[in-house]
Amino acid sequence: MMNATLLGFDYGTRRIGVAVGQQLTHSATPLVTLATRDSKPDWEAITRLIKEWRPSALVVGVPLDENAAHPIARAARRFSMQLKQRYGLPVHTVDERLSSHAAQRAAQKGGFGLRRGACPGLRFGG
Repeated sequence: MMNATLLGFDYGTRRIGVAVGQQLTHSATPLVTLATRDSKPDWEAITRLIKEWRPSALVVGVPLDENAAHPIARAARRFSMQLKQRYGLPVHTVDERLSSHAAQRAAQKGGFGLRRGACPGLRFGG
């Protein structure tokens, strides 16, 4: 799985951000933000993305708190289980509790603005 394509999901009850990542280059590119319908994922749109990108695995960010699960963490875990059941692909969860702050710091350090998509140097998967 050296040159694997991954789809990453930033789960939210109103929107789900989707990015495509390449394991070989350890990079990711934002693809789309999907609106949820009655707090449910847009499975048709997700199916289209999976058919188009044919990922080897899926990644779901789960916000964790040191003492207890973040309120959205349960929903993100449920979403990751639904992805696995629907598509039969490996699904990995990653702790994303500080990812937004880290992205902002990296953007500031790199001299990029804080607007969306303004930090092309951020890397996916380390």
